[in-house]
Amino acid sequence: MKSRIRIWIQTLVFFGFMWPVLAHAPDPVNRLVDEMIREIRDVKEHYTLQKNEIYKQLTNINDSLTKPITLDEKVNLLIRKDRLRDVLLELSMSETTNIQKIRYIKGLEIIKILYDRVLSLDHHFSSLVTFNEINKISNPNNYPEFERVKDMIKQKVDRKHKLQLTSLLGQNIYTSTIDLFMNLLNSGLSSKEKEAKLQEVQCILDFTLRMNNDLKTIYFETTFLQKTNQKMIGDIEKLFRDYTKPIGYYVSLKDCRNNDDWETVRSKLDAYIEKMKKLSESPENITAYNRMVINLNFPIDRLLQFINQYNAFIDQGVQYYQKFIIILNSYEHERQCSNALPASYSKLKSDIQLSIEKFNIAYRPVEINGSKLKEILYGINEYK
Repeated sequence: MKSRIRIWIQTLVFFGFMWPVLAHAPDPVNRLVDEMIREIRDVKEHYTLQKNEIYKQLTNINDSLTKPITLDEKVNLLIRKDRLRDVLLELSMSETTNIQKIRYIKGLEIIKILYDRVLSLDHHFSSLVTFNEINKISNPNNYPEFERVKDMIKQKVDRKHKLQLTSLLGQNIYTSTIDLFMNLLNSGLSSKEKEAKLQEVQCILDFTLRMNNDLKTIYFETTFLQKTNQKMIGDIEKLFRDYTKPIGYYVSLKDCRNNDDWETVRSKLDAYIEKMKKLSESPENITAYNRMVINLNFPIDRLLQFINQYNAFIDQGVQYYQKFIIILNSYEHERQCSNALPASYSKLKSDIQLSIEKFNIAYRPVEINGSKLKEILYGINEYK
């Protein structure tokens, strides 16, 4: 319960006070991705300079070996060549270690942000539209004016013509509407009085009969989005388990977040990286070293897959809400019946419009195009 309240407060702060800033601020996930790429490039450039120097020395040795030299000189050059190759291997492993650390830390920060987003989205979906709210504006029986006219007409109907609906059918939009018209026809009211009574509820009947199914479609599709988002919450929690398992951290993402235990994750990572560094100092440990690299690579690649899943969901959410706006704006007698329509109908339209803005700004997709993806995964920069 406390966690839900905290999320609710965070959401209010996030979308209320910070909204003008968010509209123009760079997305933090995209910023982290750009930082990751930039830092990986810096590491690669640093080690490239060192490796190029080794390559020059190896070229010089190879040139010297083609010339007439003594056996002792040749042996010394070959020994030096083997040492330089070992240095190259050590440099490559050290480079890989530093890159893996950058990828892992940035990935961890991205998981934190995306987890907060999907939790916020869950609250967003549950608070946007409830079945009671939809039922309230889509059923004429929930309008006091309709109930008043319906009761008044019933009082004017002869007992022998009066039909008392059950409580179940009395709340049904179609049977209650038919009941109203039957009672109106069988009432002792004059034609003008009947017309006057009908005019009192015509907008309510027109709106609810036309929009009932559409409004419930909005509810059911919002519920579908919420269920999909709940699956994403489960997916990112599983991703975190896979992400932290190699470094020996076994606390759930939920507990880690609630207890603010991120420093423990960092310390576990530091110990893991330190072990990798020790292995990289000895070329004979390359198999064990490569196994540790693979253990870090797999969950990071899974993170990129989750980002694609998240992006697809956000795009889907925008499309759904744009459809909702079209549905709500499709009521052709809105201007004519504006005084009779419930305030919650206008509020629903404004809430959905705001939701589109949230999806485009606060929940925006992560910008990982083909070139960025290649650079994160393989260190390939197509534009350099």
